[in-house]
Amino acid sequence: MSRSIAVLVTEGFEDSEYLSPVDALRAAGYAIFNIDVEPGRIVKSRAEQLPLRIDLGIDQVRAADYAGLLIPGGRSPGVLRRDPRVLQFVRDCDARRLPIFAICHGPLQLVSAGVVRGRAMTGVAQIADDLQHAGASYEDSPVVVADRQLVTSRTLDDLPLFNAAMLQLLAEHHPPL
Repeated sequence: MSRSIAVLVTEGFEDSEYLSPVDALRAAGYAIFNIDVEPGRIVKSRAEQLPLRIDLGIDQVRAADYAGLLIPGGRSPGVLRRDPRVLQFVRDCDARRLPIFAICHGPLQLVSAGVVRGRAMTGVAQIADDLQHAGASYEDSPVVVADRQLVTSRTLDDLPLFNAAMLQLLAEHHPPL
C-alpha cells in the first residue's frame, strides 16, 4: 500500500494551505511528492516567502502510485488547470477513487477536470459560482466530505478541520495494519 501523497503545486501557491496539510500528512507517516509540469524547478509561494522544490514532472506520475492527492490554494490551481496532462492526472486519481483534498481555489482544478458534477463541495467564496456551474452543490461550510473520497475546504481559517478530515479519510481508505 502506498504511503505517498501527490501534491499539485506551482508558482503562486498559498503558503499555509500547502504547509499545514503537508505537515499533518508527514506527521501521519506519508511521503510528499510535489508535482508540477517539470521536475527540479524551484517555485515560490504567493507571498514569495516559501521556495519549494518540485520533485516530479507531470509526465513522470501515475495515479496508481499514490494514496491521495492534495491541491493547495492560491494562484497555483488556476495555472495548473490549463495543462491537459494535469487534468488527466486529476481524472485518473478520481477514477481510482483516491482521496482528493482541495482547499481555497484548489477545487478549480477539479472543475476543469470535469469531476465535480453531482458532488457536494466547498471552496473560497469567489469560486462558488464556478462549482455550481460545473454541477457541484456548493456548501458554505468549513469542510465538506463527498462520496468518502473528496475533501474540500474554504480558507486557511479552516485548516485544522480540513487536516483532520483529510487524515480521517486516509485512515478509512488505508486502515493501519
